[in-house]
Amino acid sequence: MGKIKVGTASWTDRTLLDSGWYPQAADTPQRRLSYYARQFPLVEVDATYYSPPAERTARLWAERTPAGFTFNVKAFSLLTGHPTRVSALYKDLRPDTDKCNVYPDDLPGQAYEEVWTRFLSALDPLVEAGRLGALLFQFPPWFTIKRDNKQYLLEVARRCAPLRPVFEFRHASWFDGANREETLGFLREHAMAYVCVDMPQGHRSSVPPVLEATADLAVVRFHGHSDKWASKDIHEKFGYDYSDRELKDWAPKLRKLADQAGETHVLMNNCYRDNAQRNGQRLQSLLNA
Repeated sequence: MGKIKVGTASWTDRTLLDSGWYPQAADTPQRRLSYYARQFPLVEVDATYYSPPAERTARLWAERTPAGFTFNVKAFSLLTGHPTRVSALYKDLRPDTDKCNVYPDDLPGQAYEEVWTRFLSALDPLVEAGRLGALLFQFPPWFTIKRDNKQYLLEVARRCAPLRPVFEFRHASWFDGANREETLGFLREHAMAYVCVDMPQGHRSSVPPVLEATADLAVVRFHGHSDKWASKDIHEKFGYDYSDRELKDWAPKLRKLADQAGETHVLMNNCYRDNAQRNGQRLQSLLNA
């Protein structure tokens, strides 16, 4: 069985800081990250989806964590085709527009290329320190299975090389009927890692929990099963607390998945108060039993 690393998709959420999970002595960003890194070997940085990271910030992350600790970094929204706030773009690359949000086609080609370059180069300190795990490309619900989108996956892999992108879909077409084997086969053919998800079903963005490894890295993200998944309140959407029974049921499934990969990343994304941290610690103990 390959190595399994468990972590969460946040360590700085305000509701987490208010939950009491951190000891009182962890009263600065440096001390909180240091404490987190003693509990988990992995964390996912989601803030980079909303605003591209600064190289200085990545250097601080590397300096504040021990050898062997891993950061997975979520790709900037513009790079996955999501609407992106103009104010989130680098100042010198912002288009002259009255729009609040823009898409890749709203930028001149040279500016779009520069966004890619700056996003990836900002992660250099993590790469140099051996702390960068994967780059999470989570696509929007309108990113369906079609030739152009499959070509974009290949483009992302090319742009990121030698870094490792991993791909999360939010449209069920990738797994409808025979499309399931087509999708998994395509990813395996190109050694591209698929992100398995546990999430509410019956929504436009719902994808079934297909537990398969398509590369030497497998990734599973736990979004919870909130009955308010459609809410625009992020804490209502992700405010789910996994039961001990659910976590016990997942442990053998994750071990089986880990048999297919050299390393498996398991990330709790039910980030409300300390739900993700408590659930992650419990799952970690079950996997280590």
